[in-house]
Amino acid sequence: MLMSVSALAQQALFNTQNLTSPEINKDGTVTFRVAAPKAVKVELTGDFLSKPVEMKEQRGVWTYTTPVLGPELYSYQFKVDGLDYLDPSNVYRNRDIVSFTNMFIISKEKGDCGDMYSVNNVPHGNVNRVWYDSPTLGTQRRMTIYTPPTYEKGGSYPVLYLLHGAGGDEEAWVTLGRAAQIMDNLIAQGKAKPMIVVMSNGNANCDAAPGEWHKGFYKPSFMSHSESPAKATTEEAYKDVMSYVEKHYRVQKGKNNTAICGLSMGGFHTYAISKLYPGKFGYVGLFSAALNMGGGNTPVDQQIANDKTISKQFKTLFSAKNKPNLYWIGIGKTDFLFQQNVGLRKYMDANNYPYEYYETEDGHIWKNWRNYLIVFSQKIFK
Repeated sequence: MLMSVSALAQQALFNTQNLTSPEINKDGTVTFRVAAPKAVKVELTGDFLSKPVEMKEQRGVWTYTTPVLGPELYSYQFKVDGLDYLDPSNVYRNRDIVSFTNMFIISKEKGDCGDMYSVNNVPHGNVNRVWYDSPTLGTQRRMTIYTPPTYEKGGSYPVLYLLHGAGGDEEAWVTLGRAAQIMDNLIAQGKAKPMIVVMSNGNANCDAAPGEWHKGFYKPSFMSHSESPAKATTEEAYKDVMSYVEKHYRVQKGKNNTAICGLSMGGFHTYAISKLYPGKFGYVGLFSAALNMGGGNTPVDQQIANDKTISKQFKTLFSAKNKPNLYWIGIGKTDFLFQQNVGLRKYMDANNYPYEYYETEDGHIWKNWRNYLIVFSQKIFK
């Protein structure tokens, strides 16, 4: 009997391994397969679909083939009788807050976005998880730091501080954002200067990603760890991040060698940190920034104008001494934060504060933010 059970387990394992899923077809479509012989209904969900689609069953294997997909990194899951189910034939997966999805990359030619997100045969930088003391927050915290391929050979480098969104952590940009692959490929192509990229944890009440600090295996939530009130804000504590980096890495200092950018909540942090430390950052990038400062339905431009502290900070930031070389705003046309960014641009236009605007299709998604990192990285430290 034991031999029979073992044989059945092995057979199930090999049946799964024999399935190819996802299969990227020559015509640009993608076929998904999953073995679920007892299931009544199996669906495919993904960021390339507007809604779940039903898969077709034949001999216990459920299949669906997409329309032609363009170059991109895509995420997906199965739903088996209403329950989320990862693809057992695909070992490549990402965590986004509390959910896991499988992923795949489509690239059709050298240099397209799928190629930029891929691990190519180019020199690779190193990615390290680093613990540092934060006197402002009274804790020891973790961040992720990318050093370029030539770092070990010596010399000093400019630094980009790259911030994640709500629900993310210091791992988001290297997993969901493919930051290391993007930087490796841009540097190899001569499109970006070799730089250090610092990805800190923007949750002031969390020291690190879930499971990586002393709170243990708690259930993560969208707004980090609610049972750990912070002593200060992320913006107030960011000086501790910069201090550690400048002491422990060979950093070229001065605003011409220092950049900061971030997505969504990280876009707000970028917006606030650049004003809190005027003259520190020569390059500022807001990616789908969340800018409403608790003003309810009041437009962002009016919120800024009505707040004497913030309007004064803007004036100092854009003074002749401190003015950034580049203030870059990127957002998708259907992003739910679009009007907030319209308000910021309206305020900046009214006060003749220079910025560069980049508008794309789609909404509040990683597809846009990875693209923004590619574009922004090529504009800094020039």
